[in-house]
Amino acid sequence: MLICQRIMNALERIAPRRLAEDWDNPGLLVGSCAQKVERVLIALDVDDAVTEEAIARHADMIIAHHPAIFRGIKQLRTDLPLGRRLAALLTHGIAVAAAHTNLDIVRGGVNDVLAARIGLEKLSSFVITSQEGGVTESLGLIGALPAPVQVEMFARTVKERLAVSHVRLAAAAPRPVRRVAVCGGAGAEFIDTAVRLGADVYVTGDVKYHDAQRAIEQGMHIIDAGHFGTESPVLSVLAEQLRAELAAEHGEVEIFVTDTQRDVFDVIV
Repeated sequence: MLICQRIMNALERIAPRRLAEDWDNPGLLVGSCAQKVERVLIALDVDDAVTEEAIARHADMIIAHHPAIFRGIKQLRTDLPLGRRLAALLTHGIAVAAAHTNLDIVRGGVNDVLAARIGLEKLSSFVITSQEGGVTESLGLIGALPAPVQVEMFARTVKERLAVSHVRLAAAAPRPVRRVAVCGGAGAEFIDTAVRLGADVYVTGDVKYHDAQRAIEQGMHIIDAGHFGTESPVLSVLAEQLRAELAAEHGEVEIFVTDTQRDVFDVIV
């Protein structure tokens, strides 16, 4: 058993808060730094299913990618979903922390895991967020496949390696895929950057119709593998990183990944 602050220190070493975007809300969001923690649940979101899972599995803490509290709260209404979840978490003494855009940007985080999962090599920066002391931090990455492939084949590879039910492909004019841009979550705002940097295809999630249309008009393919699908691979990696960081601590903590959370979307065919 460890105090929560020790776990937050480990999370800070894995995904430093300084990397987070200004609009983000990472860190400890529910609970006390002084409370004791024996079991930690790793999840993408703190939704009703994860809250119930944490209670049922006697977790003392949830570490999520998406912040459970994102904007300012003016009322704590327990008859509404957020207030009801927060009340349940506080009642059961479950702390909640988030590592969001800091986990997206950090080396070994969301986008490195995504790039590795779909087989990219020779990675370089995509959307640069900072450059200090000769170190460049980037939201998303650009890499290369070992050999060119047809975009339809690559889309199938993405689907299989991310273990998702489907991907959406917006194919441009015939163009083999070698150079690939990735941004886990919702990255449609960076389509023009991917085009400018010479990506043959951009893998991200939550792409709208006109965004995809703009991409293919500029000759770049889009593969939308979903918000959940592009981010969830990091959960097991984060769990392993936390175990490694806490291995030298005087006190044992069990860290496990959610087995109830799933994509909010189902595909009906």
